[in-house]
Amino acid sequence: MLFGVISICLLGAASAFFSVSEISLAASRRMKLRPLADKGDLRAARVLSFQEQPGLFFTTVQIGLNFVAILAGIVGDSSFAPLILEKLPHFIPEALRGQIASAIPFIGVTLFFVLFADQIPKRIAMAIPEKTSLSVIDGMRRVILLCGPLARALSATSGAAYKLLGLPEKRREDITSDDLYAVVEAGTMAGLLRKQEKDLIGNVFELDVRAVPSAMTPRENIVWFDLHEDEESIKEKIARESHSTYLVCDKDIDHIIGYVDSKELLGRVLRGDSSGGLALDKGLAIRPPLILPDTLTLAEAMDHFKGKSENLAVVLNEYALVVGILTLQDIMLMLMGNLVGEEEQITKRDESSWLLDGATPIDDVEHVLKIDMFPEEENYETIGGFMTYMLRRIPHRMDSVVYEGYKFEVMDIESYRIGQILVSRLPVPSPAPSGKKPETEGQKKK
Repeated sequence: MLFGVISICLLGAASAFFSVSEISLAASRRMKLRPLADKGDLRAARVLSFQEQPGLFFTTVQIGLNFVAILAGIVGDSSFAPLILEKLPHFIPEALRGQIASAIPFIGVTLFFVLFADQIPKRIAMAIPEKTSLSVIDGMRRVILLCGPLARALSATSGAAYKLLGLPEKRREDITSDDLYAVVEAGTMAGLLRKQEKDLIGNVFELDVRAVPSAMTPRENIVWFDLHEDEESIKEKIARESHSTYLVCDKDIDHIIGYVDSKELLGRVLRGDSSGGLALDKGLAIRPPLILPDTLTLAEAMDHFKGKSENLAVVLNEYALVVGILTLQDIMLMLMGNLVGEEEQITKRDESSWLLDGATPIDDVEHVLKIDMFPEEENYETIGGFMTYMLRRIPHRMDSVVYEGYKFEVMDIESYRIGQILVSRLPVPSPAPSGKKPETEGQKKK
């Protein structure tokens, strides 16, 4: 009986070793093992190698598990069944006594293996997969060498079956943006990242999907100087609208000459330069701007800024008309917007209503209202554009659109441009059927 107990314990340890090896290799993350391998850790390199070609590894594990399980059944039955048979009452029929004597050690050995050789080791391997895989990898290499011919034959057979069924033989390690979002979310929940840091990382990800118009200063808000504008008019514009740079155009905004730095204008005023004052056509340095199409993403725009060493770009549409200007500061404000407070274009009135500027980028509205996506949003960039697109006409004051449990109502119109929009959360939102567009006020009345 002592021999049987010792043998079962040793076989259980062997089964636990194979279980730990299997789970730890499958659960180990390459992003944690790769730095160790780059520093010269041979064990980490071996784990990565087996992850690349796991067939031989898992075949050896299965050989070991099945061999140990069969041997444990034989040892358990031969060691414990005779002793149990002697203890059973003699009034039980002989055939039934033999079955009971075999069943009891079978159940006992099975429960022992399930608990101590399978469940507990696998939970340990799942909790610390990288550390566990590094500990067992050398032992598994020796077992693989021992089982080499049989393991290779079975591995080749299973590989042929995978190819026949069109199944992948190894795990794909492609990392998507959703994976990165999940990692950031998990880091925030674990307390490793603050909410502000999470928002900043999320904004960085958005650089690749947000278009230039979502961050630029629109055409109607651009302050520009005419090339032949008189000094008093220039001073008046500077006093009314202070900016770091100003566009210089010839007669209209679509004929761009360049831009001037407000520091140079201020320097001329402080020096009392009488050679030309602020006259733009008399020696004042006018720098050529960077020209960008309005179809670029903000990430692409940053690459252009870096390549040209400029901090101001003029954004043109497909007809070569100016639609806005973009600066590096605009991109930085977009990145840092959620860290310094709510965007200036969005004012929260109470828990269920917001006042939006008509030029608010649709991405910012989605973030604040927690709306996944506006309908057909590739056709507009701002919340004002959303209203115009859904109404199918130039909006009027008090026009409204209902979408995702919110009512969007036009509050102010300035020269056909939407000035402000009031957003109110409806008390009892009714989900629209799939594919149904938002309702406009006119449709509701009908």
